[in-house]
Amino acid sequence: MKNTYQGSCHCGEVRFEVTLDPDDSVSCDCSICSKKGGIINRVVEAQFKLLTPLENLTLYQFNKRIAKHYFCPTCGIYTFHRPRTAPEMWGVNVRCLDGVNVSTIEIKQVQGSLLD
Repeated sequence: MKNTYQGSCHCGEVRFEVTLDPDDSVSCDCSICSKKGGIINRVVEAQFKLLTPLENLTLYQFNKRIAKHYFCPTCGIYTFHRPRTAPEMWGVNVRCLDGVNVSTIEIKQVQGSLLD
């Protein structure tokens, strides 16, 4: 069931709001996801509202430089990204959402490593 959640990095410098169903979350085994350990939920533009100016975040890109991974420049927490395979969407780190207990949701495993 979709609900609206408040999200932030550890220090609170990066804040956002998102409407999603936590049960639609995935864990990806690609090179960056496996290292950063995020649990991802993709949403369309209308479901995501950034409350911090985008230019206040740190951007990381690699390989084909299509995906855009955003981090807090203060505490270093990965909050969300624009996926390489769907750059029009937002991939939100569910671990950054207030009120979501990841131990209570069934997280699907995806093999993003096959796309590297």
